[in-house]
Amino acid sequence: MSLNRTHLWYLLAFALVLRLLSLATYPLMDTTEARYGEMARLMIETGNWLTPQFDYGIPFWGKPPMFTWMSAAGIQLFGLNEFAVRAPHWLAGVATILLTAYMAKRVGQSALVTAVVLATCGIFSIAAGAVMTDMALTLSMTIAMLGFYLCWQGEGSDKTNRNWGYIGFIGLALGLLAKGPVAIVIMGIAVFPWLVLQHGFIGAFKVLWQRFPLLSGIGVMLAIALPWYIMAEIATPGFIDYFIVGEHFKRFVVSGWEGDLYGSAHDETRGMIWVFWIQAAAPWSVVLPVLAFARRSKIAQINAENRGLFSFLVCWLISPLILFTMAGNILPAYVLPGIPALGLLVAILVVEKDKKWFSSVALVLPVLLMIAMVYLNLGKANEKSDRIIFEQITDSAPSFYVGKRPFSGQFYSHGQAKKLLDIEQLDGIDKFYLIGKRTEVETKIKENALTCILEPTVKIKRALFTCHSQYIKPNLSLSHIRSQSDVQR
Repeated sequence: MSLNRTHLWYLLAFALVLRLLSLATYPLMDTTEARYGEMARLMIETGNWLTPQFDYGIPFWGKPPMFTWMSAAGIQLFGLNEFAVRAPHWLAGVATILLTAYMAKRVGQSALVTAVVLATCGIFSIAAGAVMTDMALTLSMTIAMLGFYLCWQGEGSDKTNRNWGYIGFIGLALGLLAKGPVAIVIMGIAVFPWLVLQHGFIGAFKVLWQRFPLLSGIGVMLAIALPWYIMAEIATPGFIDYFIVGEHFKRFVVSGWEGDLYGSAHDETRGMIWVFWIQAAAPWSVVLPVLAFARRSKIAQINAENRGLFSFLVCWLISPLILFTMAGNILPAYVLPGIPALGLLVAILVVEKDKKWFSSVALVLPVLLMIAMVYLNLGKANEKSDRIIFEQITDSAPSFYVGKRPFSGQFYSHGQAKKLLDIEQLDGIDKFYLIGKRTEVETKIKENALTCILEPTVKIKRALFTCHSQYIKPNLSLSHIRSQSDVQR
C-alpha cells in the first residue's frame, strides 16, 4: 500500500515523542507503578540485583526480575525520578515496534503502517512507559515469534534459518525472566495449532524436529534463564513453589485466589479477557474486524500468497486471549503479548483507499493521551500518589504513616517513611510528621495527646500533620490539633 508516507512518519514520531515526554509529567501512582518503582529503588539502595524486594528484607516472589532490572538501570542512569523508572519500558516498546516493523518488511508488508498501528494502540502506548511487567514480556514474545516464523519460512541458508530459531529461543528465555513459564505457554498456544493447520498433526512434529534447532535451542533458553531461577530459590527458599504453582496455576484457575502474598486477587467473569481486548486494543480492535469483513473474500488468497502468514498472526493475536479465557484473575494488560500481531494484520488488510480514514484513526490515541496528561496534572494524579505530600516535607524530620503506608509514600520518601505501629516509636523525637487519612490521624493524635498542625495540601485521601514536640502519655494533657489558619490567627 502507499498511504502518504510523510504523514505516517509524522504520526509515528508524534505518538512516540509525546509518550516519551509524558513520562516525567505525572507521579507514580498506587498501586502497580508505585510498587514496582519502589522495588527498583530498593534494588539500587540494597545492591541486591538477584531478588526483587517487596520491602526491606521481604523478597518479591510474584514475578521474575527483568522489569525491576530495567527500572533500576534507569535510576542508575537518570537518578531517582519518574522518568528514570519509566524510560526503559518506553525503550522496550520502541524495540518491539522496530522488531515488528522488521518482520513486516521481511514478509512484504508495510513496516511503517505496522509501526503506526502499534504506537497508536491504547494498551501498547500505556504500557510503553508504565512501570509494569507486560512490556518486557511483549518484547520477549515478539523476539520469539519473529525468530520462529523466519526460521519456519526458511528463505535463507540452513545456518541463517537455524540462527533465527536460536533467536526465537532467546526470546523465550527473556520471557522466562520477564514473566515466567507463561511465555512458553503463550508461544505453544500460538505455534502448535498453526503448525497443525499447515502440516497436519504428525507433520507438525516433523517440521519442529527438522526445521528448528529444538534440543540445542532449548539448551540455549535454559542456559540463559535457569541460573536465575536456581539462584533465586537458593537465596529465598520457597520461591519456585509459590511462583510456579501459585502464580501460574492457582492465580488463573482459582477465582479470587487468596494465596497472593502481595495484594488482592482479581475476580473477573470467565471470558472477560475478550472484552478487555476490545477495550485495551482500541481503536484498532474495532478497525481490524471491519477490515477483515471488508476483505473477507481475499483473506484466503492473502494467506496463501504469504505462506500462512495471516493465520499465523491470528494465532499469535488470540493466544493470550485463549490462555486467559477461563481465568478469573486477569487484567487488561494481559492481552499485550498478542498486540504486535494486530499491527501486522492491519498492515496486511489496509489498502490505498483507506488513507482517507487511517490517519484520523491513528490520531485518536495521541489526542486522548494529551487530554489524559492535562487531566492528571490538574490534580487527579495526586488522588493516587503521595508525591505531593513529600514535596511539602523539606527537612529531615522523620515521617510516620498512621494506617496503610502506600508504595508511593515509600518511593517518594526514599524508604524513610515508616508505619506507626507503636507510639513508643516517637519517643525522644522533637519533630516528626504524621500521614494518613485525616480522621485516623486525628484519632491517634487525640489518643496520645500530641501537638500537631494540619498542613494545607491538595491531597484528598491522606493528610499531612507536622508535630513539633515529643509525645505525651495519654490522659496527662489535652490534645492539640491546629490547622495552619489557627496558627496564623
